[in-house]
Amino acid sequence: WSNLLHLINNSVKSMVYTYVKLHVLFLCDYQVYLVLASQLMVTAAIVAVFTFVEPVRYFVQRNQAIYWASYAVYIVTHLVLVCCKGPRRKFPWNVILLFLFTLALSYMTGSISSYYDTKAVFLALGITAVVCIAVTVFCFQTKVDFTKCQGLFCVLGIVVFVTGIITTIVLSFKYILWLHMLYAALGAISFTMFLAYHTQLLIGNRKHSISPEEYVFAALSIYVDIIQIFLFLLQIIGASTK
Repeated sequence: WSNLLHLINNSVKSMVYTYVKLHVLFLCDYQVYLVLASQLMVTAAIVAVFTFVEPVRYFVQRNQAIYWASYAVYIVTHLVLVCCKGPRRKFPWNVILLFLFTLALSYMTGSISSYYDTKAVFLALGITAVVCIAVTVFCFQTKVDFTKCQGLFCVLGIVVFVTGIITTIVLSFKYILWLHMLYAALGAISFTMFLAYHTQLLIGNRKHSISPEEYVFAALSIYVDIIQIFLFLLQIIGASTK
């Protein structure tokens, strides 16, 4: 009887632990995707205004200083949220920083979109949505563990960063279409892989996962991946429609 009671006790403890773990993961995922949805709604609204409202569109194109100011805010808030664990986890600083970050990146995205045709913006938006949904469903279903490849993703990020600097320098002297398209394709593919990696970190049940306390970091990472995919696709589609 003692062995039976011990077995039942361990089984109950295991079931309770599993239930609590799944409940925490569900709440974390729900919180992350709620924050992410809010960020994407803000970005979509700003892009729509910058694309369809002609006075706003011309104002944004003529006032490049605001773009660079938003870029500075984007860099600072991004570094603080990624590198500083305290502000990232402490309310209300995490919400304030994430809000400023979202506004800055949304303004930059809207400014870039204002230079493209509305059809190209819509097409890029639609393809981005399909890609993101497909990647998310794939990450929930697949047994492939992208979180094991942290070194690979680190190298990939460095390659994209260095390639971007070289491409910017070369294109500033002479515009080469195939080089621009090659870099845009590399960026779109790379950030699609980053999206899969960050999604699996959020889901859990992999070699590496994100703590429920890091919901701001998780939302930030996935949001940046989606925006970068959209911008790279917009460059490819925009160039092909000209």
